[in-house]
Amino acid sequence: MSTRRHIFIGDLQGCWEAFGRLLDKLRFDPASDRLCLAGDLVNRGGQSLKVLREVVGLGEPHFSVLGNHDLHLLAYAHRHPKVRKKNPEFERILDHAQGHEMLDWLRRQPLVWMNDDLQIALVHAGIDPRWDPDQARRAASEVTAALRGPRFSKFIDHMYGNQPARWMPEQKRYVRLRTTTNVLTRMRFVQADGHLELESSGDLQNPPAGYRPWFELLNPSWRHWSIVFGHWSMLGYHNHADGRAICLDSGCVWGGALTALVVEDGQRSMVQIGCK
Repeated sequence: MSTRRHIFIGDLQGCWEAFGRLLDKLRFDPASDRLCLAGDLVNRGGQSLKVLREVVGLGEPHFSVLGNHDLHLLAYAHRHPKVRKKNPEFERILDHAQGHEMLDWLRRQPLVWMNDDLQIALVHAGIDPRWDPDQARRAASEVTAALRGPRFSKFIDHMYGNQPARWMPEQKRYVRLRTTTNVLTRMRFVQADGHLELESSGDLQNPPAGYRPWFELLNPSWRHWSIVFGHWSMLGYHNHADGRAICLDSGCVWGGALTALVVEDGQRSMVQIGCK
């Protein structure tokens, strides 16, 4: 496939109708474009099943990085004890004839996607300020292997929790997997030494004392890269340091907008549609 455009889209969260309108506005062609979704495909928008069916049905090379809500769906299907409240959107996915296929597709999605030619990385939440691109790849790949492997259920059993608050390479495997997952799918504010603050609602004007947005502390080795991310609806569409980090979560599920970054022939453009 010769890719004409890479189309990056922020958090869908079950907003299937808005997704369709944005694809129409983009004149999306699955045969020549590549859809790169920033995660959180499901939950809260009411049409998570339709979103998953459509995205899974596109097949390769279209993909999504995993977000915290996508992992929450996998934990829900696994009947994790921390997921107690019944979720009608998730139930519709589990009850569907293709439910198992859709969950299996989620397990095969990456946590970080990196294109060396475009020098663009895609992640749901953020990158640890101590990580260079190679370390980000290695850390994400370890979680991906756990999701796809035979001990998937053990990974899910150990996935939840805010502690330890800092990723360290010498941590025991499932502790390290948890801290990696928190960095890649939940982080907003961080300290330069990697300590995470996971309780804040994300108000950029009132950050937790001693913490800064992760993209202000990026390792210098990312200086020629653009990191595209979602997860931060309170931040909205945000272009930091002339494209070094670009947030695409503009709060569609909350009545904001659904945002796409289109990359074509070295040029970039932003396209938005309003959401109900």
